[in-house]
Amino acid sequence: MMTPRPDLAPDATLSREEMETLQREIADVAVFEDDDPPLEPEALSNPLAATATGGEPPIVAGVDQSFLLDGENEHDDRALSAVVAMQAGEVIERVFAVTPLEIPYIPGLLSFREGRPILDALEELSVEPDLYLFDGSGRIHFRQAGIATHMGVVRDVPSIGVAKSLLCGVPRDDTENLPAGTTVPIEANERVDAPEGTLLGYAVQTKQYESSSRYVNPLYVSSGHRVGPETAADAVLALSEGYKLPEPVRLADSYATEAKGEFVAVDEGE
Repeated sequence: MMTPRPDLAPDATLSREEMETLQREIADVAVFEDDDPPLEPEALSNPLAATATGGEPPIVAGVDQSFLLDGENEHDDRALSAVVAMQAGEVIERVFAVTPLEIPYIPGLLSFREGRPILDALEELSVEPDLYLFDGSGRIHFRQAGIATHMGVVRDVPSIGVAKSLLCGVPRDDTENLPAGTTVPIEANERVDAPEGTLLGYAVQTKQYESSSRYVNPLYVSSGHRVGPETAADAVLALSEGYKLPEPVRLADSYATEAKGEFVAVDEGE
């Protein structure tokens, strides 16, 4: 697939200041609203809903990564980026790519470390997903340009960020021990390049224990590109099937581990 905005692709040779400037440009280009017509969350995992509207069930891709780390030389570290494409709840394609890591992890600049490996993996897909879910932030980001926003803008595809922890912003209400299905708005605060109070996304409780002695923390879901915040939250709830992570991301995480084992075995065999 052609990359519509190669000029915005992550470049690990940039200085930190240049990376942050590029993120602000990406945030200006990003569309944090639904496409017209909007994505129908119910159709993501329910083929009957898609049929009722006269269309094919959407294809949803989950993206996650594993790492092949060289303890002796960090310059030989590599990322294994895994993508799992699903349609109507069924896996239709799995691909991965292994790419050298060019820079260390820097908070807020994750896409410059992991974005190039992800773009390489997406090039391996033969299907064209209607929606991408990334293990990482979208608009809930210091400069409103997390990895889901960066990748969504570069490819110009609908994307959602699904993060396990809150990078920035502040919840409007308490997020502890929420019932499954609950969503709590996340607003911009002084750490975000946005007017204070701007809706960035939602804390989304996809699963919860019935026992009061332990509880599951929510996910932090936000628009990446061409998906509104409410639709992003609804989509993650629709795609969560008894697990904390939405199914495409959960399966991408599992496939990343599986592919890493296979790749290491072949690599060592050579």
